[in-house]
Amino acid sequence: MREKDSEGHLTDEQIAALFLDAAREGDLNTIKQFIEAGMEVDAADSRGHTALIVATYKNRYDAAALLLRHGAKVDAEDRKGATALSGVAFKGHERVARLLLEHGAKIDHQNHLGRTPLMFALMFERHDIVKLLLEHGADLDLKDVDGVCARDLAHSRAELTRTDERQCRSGTDRT
Repeated sequence: MREKDSEGHLTDEQIAALFLDAAREGDLNTIKQFIEAGMEVDAADSRGHTALIVATYKNRYDAAALLLRHGAKVDAEDRKGATALSGVAFKGHERVARLLLEHGAKIDHQNHLGRTPLMFALMFERHDIVKLLLEHGADLDLKDVDGVCARDLAHSRAELTRTDERQCRSGTDRT
């Protein structure tokens, strides 16, 4: 049970947590009630997770679509700089990834370590997501803080057939 404030009411943080829980569970009715009551659609928890981030991570397509229809920021970042598309690429939820891309998700967004959704998809062998991101123009040559690019990851996992380009192309370093 959540503790209440001195007047017996839930705190703003607790209310936001309930909203995020509804998104995490895909509870459309509760999400709608929160929004209709004036809940900030991009309210975040202490880790920076928004309702959209948790809904997409849990593969709650309908909840994500509802949140996006109500103005959720598709590229809202958590405290590590990750967006919903980053989490979806890691988890491999292709249908949700398509939804995010349809709503303008930045395909090459780099988190605080410089990792992109394509890098996550490659690292966790989410082949359908890799294909989808490449079809949408994901950059194979953006480097993370360790100087590794998606092209390097692809070669190490045999995702690409060209073996003559082992290194990231120069000129795309964002440092």
